[in-house]
Order: sequence, then C-alpha cells, then structure tokens
Amino acid sequence: MRRRRLLRALPAAALPAVAGCLGDGSDGTVTSPPEPTSQSTPPTTSKPDGPTGVYVQSYREGMAMFGPVTNGDFTFGLMLAVPHDFWTVTGTEREAKKKTDEHAVHLMAQVWHEESGQVLADTSLSVEILQDGELVSEEVIYPMLSQRMGFHYGGNFTLAGDGSYTAKLSVAGLQIGRMGSFADKFAEPTTAEVDFEFTKQVRDKLTIQELDAAGDKGAIRPMQMGDMPVGLAPKPDALPGTTIGTERVDDADLVAKYVEGGRFAGSGESYLYVSARTPYNDLLLPMMGLDALVRDGQTKFDGQLSRAVDPDLSYHYGATVPSLQSGDEVEIEVVVPPQVARHEGYERAFLQMDGATYVI
Repeated sequence: MRRRRLLRALPAAALPAVAGCLGDGSDGTVTSPPEPTSQSTPPTTSKPDGPTGVYVQSYREGMAMFGPVTNGDFTFGLMLAVPHDFWTVTGTEREAKKKTDEHAVHLMAQVWHEESGQVLADTSLSVEILQDGELVSEEVIYPMLSQRMGFHYGGNFTLAGDGSYTAKLSVAGLQIGRMGSFADKFAEPTTAEVDFEFTKQVRDKLTIQELDAAGDKGAIRPMQMGDMPVGLAPKPDALPGTTIGTERVDDADLVAKYVEGGRFAGSGESYLYVSARTPYNDLLLPMMGLDALVRDGQTKFDGQLSRAVDPDLSYHYGATVPSLQSGDEVEIEVVVPPQVARHEGYERAFLQMDGATYVI
C-alpha cells in the first residue's frame, strides 16, 4: 500500500487548532489513593527515560465545573484545574507546552450534543475570557486527550485575580462528515457564554493527588462529570454491522467493521469503518488520517477513510466500498496519528503508528 502525502490527510482543525485533564480510581492499577491535598504544581512521570506507550499518570486532579449551556445543536461545559504542562502534536512531532507563573488555571471545555450525548470533535473551538464585558484573556485552546476526560479542549489561561468571569466559547461548526440524523446538524458556527467564578472556594477544589501506581502500564478511570459526557467509543459489539477484527497499533485499538446496505451503502456495497480508541478505557481517538486497501486477489478499494460522526457509529473513519466477502483482506494504514494534544499518560503513545491488516 503506497504511502499518501501527509498533508492531504491532516485533519483541518489541527493546523493550528483553537485542547485537558485529571484522574480518579483506575483500571485496577491504582488502589486506595490518599486524600487530595491542595498543590500548585502537579508531579510528573514524563521524563526522557520515562514510560512508553500508555501509562498511569502521576496525579489525579480536582476540578471546578460550570455549565452546561446549550445553543442550537451544541452544548458547552467548562472546567477549571491547576495549570500544568501538556504536549501538542503536529504530524508525528510532539512539543511540550509549559505552564508559567502567570497562568492561573488550566481551563477545559467540553462540547457535545445534548440529546444523544455525543461528544463533538473537530469543531475548532476558540475561547475568550471576559470580566465585566472586557476581554482579560484570549489564549490558544487545543483539542486534547486525557485519561480522566477523554477528548476535550484545554489550555493554560491567565486571569485578573479573584472575581466573576464569562467564558465566550465559539465553534466553527463540525468539520467532518455528518450521517443519519446528524446530517442536518452541527454545520453552523455557534457561540455560547458560560459564567464562572474564580474565588478561594473554587481554588480549594483545584487539588492534586499523587498516585502510587504512576508510570505503570494502564490508565486511571474516566471521571464522572455530572451533566457532561466523556468521549467514550462504543463497545465493538454495540456498533452496527460485522466485526472484522481489532488490532493494537502503538497502543491504539483499531476496531474494523462493515455494514451492508441500508442507510450506509447502496446495493452491492458495504460501508467499511474503523472505530479508534485508547486501551483500557475505550476513549475515542479523533482527528486521524486513515487509508484503506481492500483486496480479494485483486484490488477492490484503495482510498481514504473519511472522518465522520453518526448517531449509531459514533465518531469513526469510513468509506463506501464494493460489497465485502469472506476471505477479503483489509489493510488499514495510519497516514496521520491523532492530531490532539495530550495529557500525561498519553504523550508517548499514538504517534508512531503504521497500520494493521485484517482478513474477513
């Protein structure tokens, strides 16, 4: 399978993006942690000789949550945590974004569809922080992945001291395919305002708890976020169609499936799709570039799997192909790894991805 050009498949929202964040419990690797304590500097296991792949982050964060606010098809929520380092990704290159003394909070936003609970990626979110109607902070906010929150948007922000603020959250509309009942949703730019407080009472919630299992293979469990959903990929058996297989590629699980006909494909066609997720917690991995090659002795399909969101398939990568049959070989090539910033525990995974081969 020939290597495609990198820029052709780079997600549009990744250059540059307008991404967080925390921890509680575990998949069995973190047990009986101590009580949280207030602390301004999170510890870190991300060192030059640190763990590879996905590993248990070194701390669990306490947060303050605000919202939700719904405007049209989009619902927005806001979270605050202590400032901390994270890593952005461009192509296969990673860059550390260091917190500074000027940063007051690590601000995170979640965007979703209220009725379905679908977390929405590829929305090019931007944030302005206002106080009494005046702009006080306008930092870059990145599409981001964390073990506690899954996909969301986050960044370190400055504030003008204690007081009441408004976060003006703007999305450009969903920049990927929309299928099924989502076909006529999420297209229009939308703005919502979420009010929040920055006071001693709020700061007392912004705690750091060190974890004894830091650096071990594994991940802490996603948090319970009240009215805000976590971006979980559906279990493979809950997804429509026939499962071709699941392969692990640089610690990402690529679930390949296909659906015959119906609303997904025409007569004599199949809808081939891949649901990409993290190990341990099945958090969706968005903003990738995937190609597929299908053979039955000769080439049946050779092309791109496009990013799309569907009420049944959730966020996925798919294409209509000639009807798939037993014995067909499906080769998935990762042209671009997930173009999302990473919290500790994910910054060493999902970067050096080649691909996987399945046989139906």
